[in-house]
Amino acid sequence: MSFISWLNANYEDRGPMKWLAFFFELIAASTLFALMVLTCIDVVGRYFFDSPVLGATELTEIGLAIIIFSVMPVVTWRGAHIVVDLIDIFIKDSVLRILSIVSALIIFSSLYFVSFRIWALGARMIRRNITTDFLHIEVGFLIQYIAILSWLTGISALLYFVMSVFKSAISGEEK
Repeated sequence: MSFISWLNANYEDRGPMKWLAFFFELIAASTLFALMVLTCIDVVGRYFFDSPVLGATELTEIGLAIIIFSVMPVVTWRGAHIVVDLIDIFIKDSVLRILSIVSALIIFSSLYFVSFRIWALGARMIRRNITTDFLHIEVGFLIQYIAILSWLTGISALLYFVMSVFKSAISGEEK
């Protein structure tokens, strides 16, 4: 099986979103694998050789940030967030569409403006050479990575909600 046929069989997304989803999930999976290896080495070193990996906590924190923010745009684009729909049966579909648009605009605008603030914080950390305590890793670039992916998540949220509203409006007209 070729890579393209595997990708088409395992990713329902179309166009560039398929490649972006694969790329972001590859980053998250690689980071998760590295964290697994790091944890195994740290545990073996700690209990059998009385010598833990220095900075393992810092690397774990950085790895978790990379994993979480790498998959956020993909999860948002696919609409795979946990949704509580307790009041949906009591509200008309037209009101639900309006609420979806309002929530999409709130999510988009909050992620959009927060990402600019996060970017500025990352730039300030880079200017001040702020590093982690043990390994002295510059965290400003990680913060800016978080800002970029927060911005992409905001765009993904807006596109997902707009597409779902139009899809429900079209399917509602056909009934």
